Amino acid sequence: MGTDRATELTVLRPDEWDTWWDGLVRAFGGVRAADEERELDRSVTEFERFLAVRDGDLNVGTAGSFSFRTTVPGGALVPAAGVTMVSVAATHRRRGVLTSMMRRLLDDARALGEPLAILTASEPAIYGRYGFGAATFQLNAEIDTSRTALSVPAEADEVRLRYADPAGALDDCEAVYAALVPRRPGMLARRAGWERAGLLDPESRRKGGSALQCVVAERDGAVTGYARFRTRPGWGRDGHEGTVSVLEHAALDPATDAALWRFLFGIDLMLHVEVSGRPLDDAWQYLVSDIRRCRPWLRDSCYLRPVDVGAALSARTYRTPVDVVLEVEDAFCPWNEGRWRLSGDTEGASCERTTDPAELALSVRELGAAYLGGVSLLSLARAGRVRELRPGALERASVAFGSAEVPWLSHGF
Repeated sequence: MGTDRATELTVLRPDEWDTWWDGLVRAFGGVRAADEERELDRSVTEFERFLAVRDGDLNVGTAGSFSFRTTVPGGALVPAAGVTMVSVAATHRRRGVLTSMMRRLLDDARALGEPLAILTASEPAIYGRYGFGAATFQLNAEIDTSRTALSVPAEADEVRLRYADPAGALDDCEAVYAALVPRRPGMLARRAGWERAGLLDPESRRKGGSALQCVVAERDGAVTGYARFRTRPGWGRDGHEGTVSVLEHAALDPATDAALWRFLFGIDLMLHVEVSGRPLDDAWQYLVSDIRRCRPWLRDSCYLRPVDVGAALSARTYRTPVDVVLEVEDAFCPWNEGRWRLSGDTEGASCERTTDPAELALSVRELGAAYLGGVSLLSLARAGRVRELRPGALERASVAFGSAEVPWLSHGF
């Protein structure tokens, strides 16, 4: 590794999983995960893409990546290294352990032809120095349904809802999810085995609530949506104060979307609806009578960095014609440094090396933040993170990079 002779970085072997996992758990607070969570994580682990750092017999660093495909503007599914399970033992901080793991993961992604790397950050400040920018955000809310009414379209009455066993309805739910993936940038095509993550229901996750429940929506004889949720009873001096926790909600059309929200808002004995991890443009916000009673708040979600600038920018489309020369700074992946000419429109794009004068200057971190169309180059420029070198270039590029659909990371990893 160069920075610490006492440690050794190797590819994780299946027989090392238990001690590797224990080191990860310790780094994240030491609370043991339920057996079913542990087993699912092991079953989806791509061992050839996971790393262990050891100091003698001790496991002091963990990291890995999943071979995902993520939707980009224009609807294409682009290979992306899903960086995950990153930890360094508290005894081995500031020795280059994390940097060595990130170096290996990004080098491997490049060798595998993955133009993008993505992650969710327990500590966002860590990953900016490795070129990751916050590209998507998520909406959360605590809705008081006693003071908030819903106004739904008349077509919602055409939607039939039925309770379903979560496992028994899995195939129908996954078909809905798969149909939605091409529609919104940032969504992940589900890898085999990942569908089971939505069925995890250990007691530790319930927080006094019910077992996992599922409602399936049908319209004209076809499944058009579903919701997975828990209910948590509660009683006060004035009567019931229960809470519905919405874990997943997916719909193929506005009528189904509204019908599912109406159901979730109207469950007997429930006074509150908790919503988390939703797209920023989620439709329920425009159905409620009083958004203030919903207490919405947002949080950063997916962090993205181009592993190969040329391939990444060529893989998506652009809302308006764009022809701009970018001066890209990327100290951690120097093969991206320099000038790139991006030319594209709604039909496709190319991004090639050039010696022409630069029109915009930015680091790969800003390029990652803007890549899915949810963060504008103009906003980044106002923060001093993008520099306009030719008048007019910034506004035109910012519009072109935008997305009609707000990007959203559809599940964690």
